[in-house]
Amino acid sequence: MSLPSFLPLLITGVTGVPGYSAFQYFHTKYPGYVTGIRPVRYWPLRDEGIIPLDIEDRKGLAALMKKKRFNSVLHGAGSCALKSCEMNPVLAYRVNVQSVLNMLEVIGDRTIRFIFLSTDLVFPGRLSGLYTEECPVAPVTVYGKTMAIAEEVTMFRYPSAAIFRISLPMGISVNGHAGAIDWILSRFKKNNPATLYFDEVRSPFYCEDFNRIMELTLENTMAGIFHLGSHRHLSLYQIGQIVNKIGGYDPHLLKGCMRKEAGPMPPRAGNVTMSNKKLIQALGTDPFRKWPYLDHHVPDGQHWHYERPSQMIFHPEMIHKYLYNYNGLGFSDQ
Repeated sequence: MSLPSFLPLLITGVTGVPGYSAFQYFHTKYPGYVTGIRPVRYWPLRDEGIIPLDIEDRKGLAALMKKKRFNSVLHGAGSCALKSCEMNPVLAYRVNVQSVLNMLEVIGDRTIRFIFLSTDLVFPGRLSGLYTEECPVAPVTVYGKTMAIAEEVTMFRYPSAAIFRISLPMGISVNGHAGAIDWILSRFKKNNPATLYFDEVRSPFYCEDFNRIMELTLENTMAGIFHLGSHRHLSLYQIGQIVNKIGGYDPHLLKGCMRKEAGPMPPRAGNVTMSNKKLIQALGTDPFRKWPYLDHHVPDGQHWHYERPSQMIFHPEMIHKYLYNYNGLGFSDQ
């Protein structure tokens, strides 16, 4: 069997939810041809194919590039920690912008497929949401501002790159408390409350769909900015409701508030849902399932998560079955 032309593949940012999911997917499918890099200090992550190398280490990156002769790079390294970025803009710039510059410098004049992961938080939020790629960016956070700069750098320095503004990836995190689902679970599992916003609305997606999109993109030449989010749009509070109810946790643990009630630090965007039409057209197929896939797992009111019908099973195992991934089983499999 001949290997795809995009191999060997380098994936950065494997300590994040989308990067780790993509690494697991591609490494399993093409063992020996996929390399992930993680910060040197992040010693607990020791999977086969993952090597310790800081994205700031340009000499180390250059040596790795020379040794492995990568044909493609999926660049997901960066910091999405909103408060940390606000408190230390210099560090945010180094991690989110300089890392892109370092990678592009290492690529040099090689013809390499380059994919860069940005964020929906380059937008401030508006009542209607549904931002298109042509909408002007106006981030309200340092994180969003640095990612907007990184987008410009990528488009200017490497116009053949594919840039994805992603929303919330619904998948497993390496440390067990990063990412939307795992952060909420880390609160509920310890019987601690989680406060989430009624008026921050996102476009969450299954990581399995994300992995398929990355593979299709690596195999073609589509370039420019694309919005990557599923067809179902949910507030952070609604996402908390879903995790709380499906996992069978105490409904009183979930609290909700408006963004303005939470204080000014860190600033929060509003409705930053995105239109995915351009991406679907470029791929020639619709790779998205709604998250969550089943309609009866979607809240229809502020107290929906208190309702626990006797014919349904509410247990932490259901989180893995329906929220990290959906395996296509019918309603009778509840």
